[in-house]
Amino acid sequence: MTQTSVRPDGAGSASTSASASAPPPGGKPDGARWISRPTEAFTTEALIQRLLGGIRSWRDYPPSLRLWFWLVPALTAAVGGVLRFVRLDAPRSLVFDETYYVKDAYSLLVSGYERNWPEKANDSFIAGNPGVLLNTPEYVVHPPVGKWMIAPGMWVFGPDNPVGWRFGAAMTGVLSIALLALIAQKLFGSLILGALAGLLLAVDGHHLVMSRTSLLDIFLMFWILAAFGALLMDRDDGRRRLALRLARQAAAAPAGRPSALELLSGPWLGIRWWRIVAGVCLGLAVGTKWSALFFVAGFGLLTVFWDLSARRIAGIRGWISGGIVKDGLLAFVSIVPVAAVTYALSWTGWFRSTDAYYRQWAASNPSAEWGWLPDPVRSLAHYHLEAYKFHQGLSSEHPYEASAWSWLVMGRPTSFFYESPKQGTPGCDFSSCTSAILSVGNPLIWWAAAVSLVVLLFWWAGRRDWRAGAILAAVGAGYLPWFLYPERTMFFFYAVSFEPYLILALVYCLGLVLGRRTDPLWRRRSGLYGVALFVVGAVLISAFFYPVWTAEIIPYQDWRVRMWMPSWI
Repeated sequence: MTQTSVRPDGAGSASTSASASAPPPGGKPDGARWISRPTEAFTTEALIQRLLGGIRSWRDYPPSLRLWFWLVPALTAAVGGVLRFVRLDAPRSLVFDETYYVKDAYSLLVSGYERNWPEKANDSFIAGNPGVLLNTPEYVVHPPVGKWMIAPGMWVFGPDNPVGWRFGAAMTGVLSIALLALIAQKLFGSLILGALAGLLLAVDGHHLVMSRTSLLDIFLMFWILAAFGALLMDRDDGRRRLALRLARQAAAAPAGRPSALELLSGPWLGIRWWRIVAGVCLGLAVGTKWSALFFVAGFGLLTVFWDLSARRIAGIRGWISGGIVKDGLLAFVSIVPVAAVTYALSWTGWFRSTDAYYRQWAASNPSAEWGWLPDPVRSLAHYHLEAYKFHQGLSSEHPYEASAWSWLVMGRPTSFFYESPKQGTPGCDFSSCTSAILSVGNPLIWWAAAVSLVVLLFWWAGRRDWRAGAILAAVGAGYLPWFLYPERTMFFFYAVSFEPYLILALVYCLGLVLGRRTDPLWRRRSGLYGVALFVVGAVLISAFFYPVWTAEIIPYQDWRVRMWMPSWI
């Protein structure tokens, strides 16, 4: 197993100390050789080496390591699964916003749209009597995808079972751990860095809490992460297509290289199926929460920039215009309309109903200007307008609201649940006990990840490492837009949407600590010890905080010891 990336220099970015490389045989850099012998620059092997580097898929690993390509994500997901599914039924009550989303999911399960509940419906629902659901429609301000992902758990385990309420969230959390490990392996070309990414996400408390409670944000995070992974696959697929088509043109030319006209803008690359997959995932993300729209914009620009860079590295003279026309326009079509159609399909239950909220609004409100639109479409548009107004005006005070400025340092994590069991109740043998769920992350992981963002900024700006740029773009798409709404009520748990990229930033820096394969043995050994010490520390801190992430009953004083900052209380 390699400690760090085996991606060589010239794979679309400058090298970093997280990438092991060596000059080609003869000691002359490839760039100089290709300048002196330009026909060699347009062979299939040379183009793929320039555009993609060494390891490009699991098949490029040595046979002895190919199994580990799949075992690493599976093992880290297994660790996360144990932490998420054990005692998933605790507490046996709806915590925080589960009171909305779990009951809405049950309503979708039985009706296809959200219906109203009577007062004190939580008591009846928890007692196993969800039949108190009313027949009148309910006004909700979040799309249905996340609630549909909660519903299957109740269909399998029953609506009277907390495991049923939370199964969808826990399974999504486990799958996201495996997905992040695969993405890290793809991004860094390293099994060990993939394992680190999966393990650190598995043991982090913020992701753990969000995986054990049925709020919408864990589903939002998953679909955004899946879209990021699909775009990484598309990056390789697009570069491979570009290399093969340029090499084919070169082989057909008498001079052994594409003609000046062919190099003016480069070839068309056809339908990019992984981009369509990304569009579907982004549509599902927007169908969970509208904040995913910022990722649609950020990821769309990111994938076009990757294509522009590929055409420049391949030797296309008009790489900007060629990339925009031959890649950018198709990228827009592959992502935005696909996401829009996917989003619209997520409202199928609302369309099929006759009495969902605002379903008949258009029939009661004729319009000379917009009357050409079908009534259901106009009604849904009005629904969205009203929901947008609600979100814009959401500025009520909340005891656990947290400004976006405080998120990276976890200045005000959200308390999802808190009880003080009396002495003598099951699990409480002390005079004062506490059972709590606090959405605070592992301090070592989060604070180190915040510092890592600064390191990545320097490596992206100074070394032009596309991996650092991709991670920063993903963090920016999830984090920076919240600063546009300073008056809006915000919570720390919104940060789970970009938490996987914080982990990737941290793993990037751990790769720098590990060093290159070509470094002296003492350097690699000291780097390995440093990373091992960090990981052991992170696991021990997670074990320390685990009781306040999972509602274990502990002495009150033990709970106080875990409140490292006054703002956590």
